Amino acid sequence: VIRCRAAVAWAVGKPLSVEEVEVAPPKAGEVRIKIVATGICRTDDHILEGCFPNVDFPVIPGHEGAGIVESIGEGVTSVKPGDKVIPLCLPQCGECSFCLNPESNYCLKSHVSEPQNLLPDKTSRFTCKGQQIHHFLWVSTFAEYTVIPEYAVAKIDAAAPLDKVCLLGCGFPTGYGAAINTAKVKPGSTCAVFGVGGVGLSVVMGCKAAGASRIIAIDINKDKFAKAKELGATDCISPQDFKKPIQEVLIEMTGHGVDYSFEVIGHTDTMIAALASCNMNTGVCVMVGVPASGSVISIDPMLLLSGRTWKGTLLGDWKMKDCIPKLVSSYLEKKFNSDLLITHTLPIAKVNEGFELLRAGK
Repeated sequence: VIRCRAAVAWAVGKPLSVEEVEVAPPKAGEVRIKIVATGICRTDDHILEGCFPNVDFPVIPGHEGAGIVESIGEGVTSVKPGDKVIPLCLPQCGECSFCLNPESNYCLKSHVSEPQNLLPDKTSRFTCKGQQIHHFLWVSTFAEYTVIPEYAVAKIDAAAPLDKVCLLGCGFPTGYGAAINTAKVKPGSTCAVFGVGGVGLSVVMGCKAAGASRIIAIDINKDKFAKAKELGATDCISPQDFKKPIQEVLIEMTGHGVDYSFEVIGHTDTMIAALASCNMNTGVCVMVGVPASGSVISIDPMLLLSGRTWKGTLLGDWKMKDCIPKLVSSYLEKKFNSDLLITHTLPIAKVNEGFELLRAGK
């Protein structure tokens, strides 16, 4: 058993509490990892607010990390102690019907199909003050050590800087892949990105990499615009500067609407605006943001009847275990610069300050 620090969420609405926890050794098919760095993703904030479904408290959040394998359980073959790894918040078991489908990146072991509050044998590897602590998405990167099923761990290049590539665990591939894999943005096209936080900026980078000629960033926080332009946005607009709905503004700016639109906020009203802002016949709208649990959308079916495509994306449509090592290699080859998404670097003891910065849009 390893004793280490972890940021524990004891209840909804309470700040995280940095505690000493005990981390049990890995069982068969499991890997124990020393987490070196973790990003803070909006989904972690959704847990603390109580709007992420099926989370049991107390829990150790965090799902965007990178670390080094400390030990492995019986039967583990894809990693060994000392390997640099990224934990996968979307597993790839390689055996279910979805994993065997080359066009699918969804695994039936994903949290959308079965809870990931405990490891697959329905027990936890975390205890604190004599109490069982739950896992989050099996990864729980807000702990200095964590135990994860082998099919939710990807070995990466030994040269990778863990404090930078931790973003490749969720935020960056979600946005970048939404443009490249889900929308399949074509060269010369026009794109609109609703919300340019870390994931939205990654969508901008994906649209630019795909050769889009015009990328319109939309956000109510104008402090985000300089970074959006640095990463490839050609126009930046705030809905608060217009008297008319933002979809009408975008249609006027482009003639018939954009070719591709991306909603990266998770609000039902902006999802409808994003759908309405793309070309009525050939436009593609991708939902990237996670809506609050239980959200319902009512839309005019004519928005779709005329030919628009509306689709969702799960972690940018990457098969995670296969693709994350390749994305890390692309990062090392400087094919994209995800470092620009990093605004602050804090010790785990200041994790709550990190959440305050996130909520403040900083």
